[in-house]
Amino acid sequence: MMINYRTIAIIKRELKAKLFSKSFISMTLFIPIFMIGILGIQTYLMKYESDSNTVLFVAAGNYTLKERLQSEFADQDYVKSKDYTIVCLSVADSKFDGFLTERKKELLEGKISAIVQVPDSALIKKDIGYYSTNPNNNTVHLKIRDAINKVLVETYFEGKNLSEDDLQYAKARVSITGYKVTKDEKVEEEGPGNTILAFVFTFLIYFALLMIGTMMMRSVQEEKNTRVVEVLLSSVSSFELISGKIIGLVITSLVQMAIWLTPVMLLISTSWFVIPPELILKIDFTLILFFLYNYGISLVTFLGLFAMVGAVFANDQDAQNGVWPVTMTIMIPFFIALSMMSNPENNIARISSMLPIASLMVMPARLTMIEVPLWQFILSLFVNLISAYVIFRVAAKLYRIGILRTGKSPKWSEIVKWLKYKD
Repeated sequence: MMINYRTIAIIKRELKAKLFSKSFISMTLFIPIFMIGILGIQTYLMKYESDSNTVLFVAAGNYTLKERLQSEFADQDYVKSKDYTIVCLSVADSKFDGFLTERKKELLEGKISAIVQVPDSALIKKDIGYYSTNPNNNTVHLKIRDAINKVLVETYFEGKNLSEDDLQYAKARVSITGYKVTKDEKVEEEGPGNTILAFVFTFLIYFALLMIGTMMMRSVQEEKNTRVVEVLLSSVSSFELISGKIIGLVITSLVQMAIWLTPVMLLISTSWFVIPPELILKIDFTLILFFLYNYGISLVTFLGLFAMVGAVFANDQDAQNGVWPVTMTIMIPFFIALSMMSNPENNIARISSMLPIASLMVMPARLTMIEVPLWQFILSLFVNLISAYVIFRVAAKLYRIGILRTGKSPKWSEIVKWLKYKD
């Protein structure tokens, strides 16, 4: 008989140990709440626009266009609510370059969010210029596109009999081309290439931290459970052990990341690949080097935390329950970085790019998409170095206490008390 009293006893024991354990019950209840919370945070961040106090100068190619645009924008809710200030001017196409030069200082200082050029040629082909330090601001693009399109269509069809070309024009949407304004004299068209690269950078950091962090946690657990760590600690200190493990894994991971970034380096340094002009990457090797440096700091920051979790918790189930605070500190910056793809200058992205931990994922994405002020960049470097050092020291201390500890896994309240122990 396959099921006997001994088998039933084992089943009862497993049910008592797993099904009725506090960790099982708490995680069963917590996971749905956790997922709803994560989805809620992601939804909020994706919908967060942060486009209040936007100031636009609309340079129309003639007086008629200027008057009609001014009237149409005045009826828009975002103007009525005073979130947007839109000033329409009549600027002949031949004089636009001079007008842009005059206003460049205000653009760089943030007094003007963007200059939108609606030339006379827009009545033939709906091409509009968007000149800004943040040229791919889709939040603004989507709001102004329909209003401009309506004015162009009404002006175009005024007093005309409809033809096939007329119908095609009416069906066409307004095409807004972003031009990035920097301190350099040259103003260049900005395609979606850098935005795509920012997403790639963000995903690579997110994926690599979770994958390599989990590897570190399981490695520490295995050494603890097989008592290999006791042999190792007979020769080296716990601080030397965790430092060696982290440094070795950081070097390995940096080599792996460099290999992953090889296609990007080839795209910006050679002409071996032919890609559409709008997808050309407007970056240099400095950004790649910063990304690798930033990735290294991220690994030092998080691998210590994953190693600490592996050392503190007695088994894999408890470790999975205990690692969620570390996972959250990776997931939330990831959602923030994704949310800023439509507008890298929103307030949440700007502030989080200078905050501990969050800046590790958000700042590389911002640097890829826009020109970040130097003081913000330096502040993020300083904050990341300090936070990495502090977190590593704390993680190393908890690792030292937890690695030789046996028995029941501690509660978080107990782990916090360990920080008060003298080294």
